Amino acid sequence: MKTTYTESQTSNADVAAAPFLVIGGSGKTGRRVVERLESMGLAVRSASRSSSPSFDWHDSSNWGDVLAGVKALYVTYHPDLSVPGASDHIRELLAVSKMQGVERVVLLSGRGEEEAQLCERLVLNSSIPATIVRCGWFNQNFSESFFRDLLMGGTLAVPNANVGEGYADADDIADVVTVALTEDGHAGQIYELTGPELLTFREVAKIFTEVTGHDIKVVDVSREAFVEGLRAAQLPDDMVGLVDYLFNEVLDGRNASLSDGVQRVLGRPPRDFRSFLQKAHLAGAFA
Repeated sequence: MKTTYTESQTSNADVAAAPFLVIGGSGKTGRRVVERLESMGLAVRSASRSSSPSFDWHDSSNWGDVLAGVKALYVTYHPDLSVPGASDHIRELLAVSKMQGVERVVLLSGRGEEEAQLCERLVLNSSIPATIVRCGWFNQNFSESFFRDLLMGGTLAVPNANVGEGYADADDIADVVTVALTEDGHAGQIYELTGPELLTFREVAKIFTEVTGHDIKVVDVSREAFVEGLRAAQLPDDMVGLVDYLFNEVLDGRNASLSDGVQRVLGRPPRDFRSFLQKAHLAGAFA
């Protein structure tokens, strides 16, 4: 559902303390950004389909209410900026944000995804000062997402098992986003974040076994076999398409290089995968 917005709907001038808004505030990075802003004593709202007011990318009828009084906005798009329609949603969100007087936007984007970079251009070319935080795969994909179940099952059957990826840590991403939201000097910047090392799935499995004691068998499967497995697991067609895209196109070696985004923003090296895994293991993530 689409709605035409007018300036009379809300005005930031009527809001004494304009808060920060995190779209996707219960996700891997959004949740961590909310925690950091709250720890700084800043007023922050988390927006999702279960929040009040709710936020749904497919229903913009209340976006004006959601964005009322917002000073700085962190945008994570579900399920991924590469899916059809994402750029239309981002374009409309920017229009509503401008109407509501949002002063700063930070967008979480996908590394090596042409469709995501279209959304980046929309954000950077808007009249709102904006920062892009561009990442590929996360460390937390192995502790808070579907990789965990694969690892705990003892077999990692994936395509491109020998392709290196610079897994970024969600805590590093949240640290960078928080700085971009709260400090000056980041408008117009694109920060590409990775971890400090390239790791293949085979190397990830080796570290996982060393840290947790769980033996992992890595099987390099064809694209066709991988997609067949996704369908056998009864994933919806759109999710099959997205996962296939991420494993077989984005993970084709285009991102097999490291970047210095964490160092540029935070002045320190990024967290490494082994340390992340040790911390997650001690916290019971693989019990």
